[in-house]
Amino acid sequence: MTKQREIGVIGLGKFGGSLALALQELEIDVLAIDRYEANVRQMRDRLPQVFQADGTDKAALEQLGFNDMEQVVVSIGNSMESSILVVLNLQDLGVKNIWVKAVSSQHEKVLQRLGVDFVVFPEQFVAKQMAHRLAVPGIMDYLGLGDDVLTREIEVEEWQNRTLRDLDLTNEHQVQVVAIKYKGSEHFTFVPSPDKPLEEGDVLVVLGKAENVLKLKKT
Repeated sequence: MTKQREIGVIGLGKFGGSLALALQELEIDVLAIDRYEANVRQMRDRLPQVFQADGTDKAALEQLGFNDMEQVVVSIGNSMESSILVVLNLQDLGVKNIWVKAVSSQHEKVLQRLGVDFVVFPEQFVAKQMAHRLAVPGIMDYLGLGDDVLTREIEVEEWQNRTLRDLDLTNEHQVQVVAIKYKGSEHFTFVPSPDKPLEEGDVLVVLGKAENVLKLKKT
């Protein structure tokens, strides 16, 4: 039987708490801790595994089973020092995949030198998402994958009667059409036919690097 995936979350402030709940909604087991009783109390009825503990205490982490986890997210308020100490503790315990919320560019540099797998600035990430959505109609999502990947909806106008093979967007613009919602349909068709002529009103979902997707025109 396949073992149920479990992710640790250290720090249950606005970001850490929201992340823990979102993971649970995706049916991922979450082991969450916070040093402050108020944060733990707020989550006690919403998460099955939540404990008051200090992530800077390696013995406490080991006692709770973090040494058996493959992935842990660290979201420690505004304390760079505490965050770094938690990372060092997790590394000592053998955690292979550590994601961390950074509080400054200096913090990010230190985390990168420690070999942290993924560093995020939540506010900057959300601000970038909003900027793209406001600037370019049709933006569906901004994916923080390191290479600035966007998915964007484009309604067919000038491309009518042409096929995906004719457009050759992959070679011409370095983007990929991953789905189409044909005119009159309520649902997207994934892996669309390259030889079916497009109609005005069809909606394409394109995926690619942000710079390529943002420059893409419907001509």
